[in-house]
Amino acid sequence: MNGPETPGSAGEHLLQQQLGTTERAAVFYDRQVHSYLTPAMREFIARQNMVFLSTADSRGACDASFRAGPPGFCVSLDDRSLTYPEYRGNGVLASAGNMTENPQLGMLFMDFTHDHIGLHVNGTVRLYTDHEIRAWYPLLPSETAPGRQPHLWVHLTVEEAYVHCSKHIPHLEPAPRPRSATQRSRPKDSAYFPEPRPVHQASEPADAEVGRPSWRDRLRIRP
Repeated sequence: MNGPETPGSAGEHLLQQQLGTTERAAVFYDRQVHSYLTPAMREFIARQNMVFLSTADSRGACDASFRAGPPGFCVSLDDRSLTYPEYRGNGVLASAGNMTENPQLGMLFMDFTHDHIGLHVNGTVRLYTDHEIRAWYPLLPSETAPGRQPHLWVHLTVEEAYVHCSKHIPHLEPAPRPRSATQRSRPKDSAYFPEPRPVHQASEPADAEVGRPSWRDRLRIRP
């Protein structure tokens, strides 16, 4: 990001010039990109039960992830900040680990079921323990997901927020998770994407006759 007066990266501005979209982009920046959360954006976040995350480490190696919880699990604290809980999960903590090296975080909230619209929120983050953040924000939900307690909280300071247009957003019907026999019989998460089986190569046969061309030589295509 180039600052509040010129939203967007140098790379996107260069492409806009090359592809002739500079004027269209300027209109979008002027009308849609904000350095804060509008009241409508805050209401939208409070209704969402999922968000997609984008992080990168100090080398720029990126990672995309997904978070979900009850509606409002991601809390807009004011028009300049929001927070959401991080759980222990599989113990890897890839997203949070990236944040310790590179505090830039991109968040994408998507409504697939009602208004078919999205919201980008980008900014910088800090990680807090549950005890630390509740000292400042005691009204945070005590149980952000049934039976789960936050391991950490991600606190984002908003730098830009803007709409993701509805074109091509699919419609999804809310439904309870199925409990069919197929669902029960599927592999566990840890075995869902198995490693490929090793290919066993036959050992090379020894040549019986001294001086006889090897099997590689016998199969070589002659010019």
